[in-house]
Amino acid sequence: MNLDEVEEISGKGFDSAVKNGTVLVDFFAEWCMPCLMMEPIMEELNDKFQGKVKFVKINIDNERAISQKFNIRSIPNFVLFQDGEVVQQFVGAMNSEEFEEKLRKFV
Repeated sequence: MNLDEVEEISGKGFDSAVKNGTVLVDFFAEWCMPCLMMEPIMEELNDKFQGKVKFVKINIDNERAISQKFNIRSIPNFVLFQDGEVVQQFVGAMNSEEFEEKLRKFV
């Protein structure tokens, strides 16, 4: 696996993935053009926040139960967890600088 690649997780691994530390979950779909545009930005931020924020992604088409649990109605949708608790949600595509600024408030 490429080091800067954001790991895709399944519903089974979700709880353990978000329970410790600061974790950003990218809810996406492969048919979503804005989601695909965010992919390189997520990889760039994954590198910048290495050791501070863990980045994972969930395919909403494969993981409908989790998408419903967090009320994901539009994508891309990013949910930030700290020690298993939702602390922030960002909806829609944005540039790298804007996203980095939002994340810095939580690290």
